[in-house]
Parts: sequence; C-alpha cells; structure tokens
Amino acid sequence: MGKTFVFNGDADGLCALQQLHLDEGVDGATLITGPKRRTALVREASAAADDEVTVLDLSFDVNREAVDALLCAGARVRYFDHHHAASVPTHPALEAHIDPSPTTCTSAIIDRYLDGRERAWAIVGAFGDNFSETANRLASTLALNSETCTQLERLGLLLNYNSYGEREEDLFFPPAELHRRLSGYRDPLAFVREEPAYRTLSAGHDEDMQRVQELRAIACSNHAAVYVLPDASWARRVSGVLANRLARTSPASAHAVLSPNSTGGMQVSVRAPLERPTGAAAFCLAYSTGGGREAAAGINHLPIDEVAAFAERFLHHFAA
Repeated sequence: MGKTFVFNGDADGLCALQQLHLDEGVDGATLITGPKRRTALVREASAAADDEVTVLDLSFDVNREAVDALLCAGARVRYFDHHHAASVPTHPALEAHIDPSPTTCTSAIIDRYLDGRERAWAIVGAFGDNFSETANRLASTLALNSETCTQLERLGLLLNYNSYGEREEDLFFPPAELHRRLSGYRDPLAFVREEPAYRTLSAGHDEDMQRVQELRAIACSNHAAVYVLPDASWARRVSGVLANRLARTSPASAHAVLSPNSTGGMQVSVRAPLERPTGAAAFCLAYSTGGGREAAAGINHLPIDEVAAFAERFLHHFAA
C-alpha cells in the first residue's frame, strides 16, 4: 500500500503533517506540497487501489475533481481542512475532517483527531495561521508559561512567513525541505534551539519586515484598509505575515495586502476583522482565482486595471 501526503506549505499545513509524522510516521511516503497559494495540489497525486492519500490544509472545493479521481481509482482519502468546502460527498473510501468554523485551523483539527498527543505542534500551527485564541487555549491545557508561548508563536510566524511567495525560489526553504528539517524534532523548542533553518528564517523575517515600516495604505476607511507592496521576492514573502500583523494591530478593521505577480497582476491576502472574523471567503470567492476561509482568504490573480475597483469594493464589503 502506497502512502501520499498532500499538504499546504504554510505553518498550518506543516504542523498538521508534523503531528501525523510524530504519531504515525510518514517516512517513505510521497510528499506533495508547494508555496501557500498553490492549493490545487491533489491533482498531482497518483494512487491506485488500496493506496492512501492524506490531504492537509487545502480547500476541498478547489480539489474536488482530483479527490473524485482518486476515489474512482480505488484509493482511500483522508481529508483534513478548515477552508470553504461547499458540499462534501459521502463515499466509503473518503474520511473527511472538515471544519470551516472561524475559530479552528487544520492543526487544531489534527489535534482533535490525535486526542492531543502532539499538541505542542498544534499550538505552533495555530499561532502561525493567526489563530492566537485557539493557540492559547491549547497551550493552557499544557500549562505552558508565557515565555514558552512566545517562542512557539514566533516559530509559527516564521514557518508561515516562509510559505508566501509565487514560486519556491521566493522562499528560503521549499516546504518539503522544511518538513524534513522539522521531522527530527518532537519538541518545537528543540527546533528553535538547535536547527540552523530557524536562525535563517528569523534573520530573513526581521530584515524583510524592516522594509515595510514606511508602507502606507492606498485606500482606507474606519473599518478597512488596502496596501500595495512592490514587485520583489521579499515583498511576496512578507505579504501574509504583514496581513496578520495588521489584523492584530487593528482588530476592528479588515485588511487587504496586494503584491505583484509574474503574470502582470496582483496576488492578494485578505484578513477579516479579528473582532468579527467573517466575510473574507465570501469576498474573495467572487473572484475567479479567489478562495479561503471566513477569517482569512486570498486571490491568486487580480488584474492591475481592477485594483481601484477592488479597493472600492473591499471598503464597501467591510464598511461596518
């Protein structure tokens, strides 16, 4: 029986995989992943009868046809996710753990699935995906002190930061390589202390974030703001982290961060107000390359000539 793991390359996907790796092992399995915005990944999986494919932190709606093809080939599919899914079919070979509620993430879903056996990594994933309340709730069950929580939050932020980019060349580490580096550490704090990749990500993040200190919104209201980044790898890397930082800094407002892509348009990260974490998915799904979840969503390609209309619609959508 062959095993394949298909996972988002962000903190949530990596930490979901890390929990499964530590609990049941993924050594020898085929790994399929990529930068955060590469979400139609299930179509890259090839499986035959009795093979098992596990999908982590990728929209079921985006991958529906590919899942159907795997099931038709006789494979068994486990699906763990928290994004918009529309309807999920009933099939004897499909085990779906999909929870789109605005207070959960895939790492937390895996934590429930494993009865908390690798909870420290679920906390890292939740922090990285900007679910601080969820992360702190999980941390309270382990009686972690504030210093430890701060270190886990920083690790989650850095893993997420590494996932943003149009191509793997934009990233410090391809997600599959980062998984291999994570896989040897049961304790996240040991990774922080001992793994050179952590120091690389930490230094890179701090240098990149220095570049956005003077950034100003191109459009704003009392409840929303739109930012545009320059055409550079560092800008693509910080887009998600910046959106999360803006959301935490101004929790009553929605934020959109746009960065140029290689096809002459914009890649967009959207965050609903943390105080009212809904509306991001509905807004982005109105665009052909949009998707995500209630609290955080994105658009892979927004034509340049639609930026002004986008900003106006965004401010209107989150007007109250």
